[in-house]
Amino acid sequence: MVLTGISNNNHRVKATPPARLANRAPPPEKANYLDHRKQSAPAAAANGRPGPTPRKSSAPTGGQQGTPSKDKLKKAADGEKPKYSEVAREQGWCDVELIEGIERDIVDTGPKITFDDIAGLEHTKELLQEAVMLPQIAPHLFKDGRLKPCNGVLMFGPPGTGKTLLAKAVANVCNSTFFNVSASTLASKYRGESEKMVRILFEMARYYSPAIIFMDEIDAIAGARGGAEEHESSRRVKTELLVQINGVGSGEKSDVENNRVMVLAATNLPWQIDEAMRRRLTKRVYIPLPDVNGRRALFNLNLKRVDVAPDVDYDRLATQTEGYSGDDICGVCETAKMFPVKRLYTPEFMKELALKKTQGFGDDEIRAMEKNGLVVTMNDIVMALENVSKSVGQDQLVRFQKWEEEFGSK
Repeated sequence: MVLTGISNNNHRVKATPPARLANRAPPPEKANYLDHRKQSAPAAAANGRPGPTPRKSSAPTGGQQGTPSKDKLKKAADGEKPKYSEVAREQGWCDVELIEGIERDIVDTGPKITFDDIAGLEHTKELLQEAVMLPQIAPHLFKDGRLKPCNGVLMFGPPGTGKTLLAKAVANVCNSTFFNVSASTLASKYRGESEKMVRILFEMARYYSPAIIFMDEIDAIAGARGGAEEHESSRRVKTELLVQINGVGSGEKSDVENNRVMVLAATNLPWQIDEAMRRRLTKRVYIPLPDVNGRRALFNLNLKRVDVAPDVDYDRLATQTEGYSGDDICGVCETAKMFPVKRLYTPEFMKELALKKTQGFGDDEIRAMEKNGLVVTMNDIVMALENVSKSVGQDQLVRFQKWEEEFGSK
């Protein structure tokens, strides 16, 4: 039966019943497309190309339950584990773009920093070996609850004392994947995406285990909750971060073996960290300013690649730089290295250098001419000390020492 009606512009409109629509053949162009799909499907299967993968709603949650099987995900060619983003793309997760962004911006496999590159801080290195390196190097000691690894370590102290370098050195010694996280890394303009990135970060760390998650300036990520100016999204990120850190070392017995993830955090403002976060970072290590031996070692370390005059007195320099941080001493050395360069590269020397090049002098001969004038003297370092002042005040040091006495690990 055909239904007719009158439209607004007085034209008849004919409505076809649904049963008749179901029996109607598709248009020619659509029929050709469907025939092409049917014919190409067997050919694609014969060529070994997989069909379309159904997309899932999200990457799985819950730590170990969402981590793919390591045996199934090993590459056939070299036996290496594929990227987490490749696994996510193959399985059709919706968070592939977030995962790829974290891999691109955060993951640093095998940082080339060693403890030899860090002068002084011997007591700090011992504490880090006990809290971080031992569970990574000897996980069998922490099986069956005999020993319990700490969930996280907080390094606090004045700026420029080597906290980031220490974290990278620990990751290098442990041969771990290094995740360098900051507040901007976990920031997103979309609602709910920042806490999702926190969850993905820890899932990736478990997948790439052994892994170290280093959160620099953690006070910007996990400041005290409940403030009048605290945004709702910031509170949700802190809550998710607390949940993930609390679950790093708990769960099944295989966690220590297969999910060796350590959280390292650093801050210059430890008194601004949320109390719950402070409790989860069970080892709190003070990174002080270098002592006289550390300052002497820092001068040696920063001047070892340049020619130094015999009159340079490292003991005198170490005494004169009391209160300087490691970064301050690096600045002094870099400033001192520039003085001989300025003395050498005068207009007369530039003309002589150009003349030598036209006469056919090689690069080695020209470098030999430069080397004789690029010598750092004691006077250069003294002038650099006049230009570079220490960056840490005494009142700030007193506040760090009080916080260490109350909350620090000995």
